[in-house]
Amino acid sequence: MISLRPLRGKIRKLMGIPVPDLLAGANDRWEVAPGSERYLPPAVCLPGQFERIRNTEFATLDEVLRSFRGDFDARDNPTIAYRLENIDLADGVLYAKRGQRHLRARRSRIPTYQVPREVMSGSMYESWLGNRWFGNWLSDDCLTHFLAASVGPTVASLTNPAGHVPRYEALLGMKPQRRRHVHFKELILFDDSANNLGKTQRSVEMRNRLLRGKTVQPVSGVFLLRGKTGDARVMTNERQIADQMVETYGFEVLDPTNASVDQIAALCGQAAMVAGVEGSHLVHGLAMMAPGATLLVFQPPDRTVAALKTVTDRQNQRYAFVVGEGTSSSFSVDWCEVRRTLDLLA
Repeated sequence: MISLRPLRGKIRKLMGIPVPDLLAGANDRWEVAPGSERYLPPAVCLPGQFERIRNTEFATLDEVLRSFRGDFDARDNPTIAYRLENIDLADGVLYAKRGQRHLRARRSRIPTYQVPREVMSGSMYESWLGNRWFGNWLSDDCLTHFLAASVGPTVASLTNPAGHVPRYEALLGMKPQRRRHVHFKELILFDDSANNLGKTQRSVEMRNRLLRGKTVQPVSGVFLLRGKTGDARVMTNERQIADQMVETYGFEVLDPTNASVDQIAALCGQAAMVAGVEGSHLVHGLAMMAPGATLLVFQPPDRTVAALKTVTDRQNQRYAFVVGEGTSSSFSVDWCEVRRTLDLLA
């Protein structure tokens, strides 16, 4: 049998009618973790940094500046679980009778799919952001997996994990059943976007699992190189700044693309600070760092992002940043400003 659900969704979009999210048609819902209040501290930065920001990513300029300025109390929503029935997973999309949720971009241009023959029940923890950016997978999807595993079995549409993902899955005890095409008689999903106390506690548990059984020595700081990986954010003097931090402050330098998860954990697990160009690779450090440690981020002025500050806020870590000069494809930061920012953190 052929399903026309993708075609119906496409027609709605062409008509300007929103396609309902899958969760709107849930058969049941319940609270997994209550909402909570917390204080959001200001980011550490030199005067004049805000004025350099020309453009932002993932949030408006006002939202990014509000996050950086901090110094206010926030109310986080509860974490909610949803039980759904008769859901198809096809080509990276979850389809219900009157709703859908994209976990990744569809590969097929044909707006139909074969109705899955395999039938099962389970839970899922994946997100569009997590399948697009490694940092979101590690900082958020892996935490949602703790919830999904409690009601399991867990299912993932990512069928060929690569890079650091398999080792992280092994250390975290993630053993999803991998499916590209399946019908769920019953499916449990989560709204785990809120950074409430429950999510903070799960981040502590994740760090404990990643560091379990490892010999971790305290270090003053680790500079995680970005190079030209991921979306363009090329800091032309990245290596020079890293070498200066080694010489002046006793930092270690690590290229995550050439290091194992265990090597990253051993170096970052007790680091007082992790520094580097803004990007997903810094989440390696965030996942390992202890509460109270600092993340120092170098940002291009035309692609400034506050996403990692939401993680440090959640994990009771400090966030500092320097905005450079240039563009995301070629920018640099001034060593004197880096040094003065580090003085603020002393």
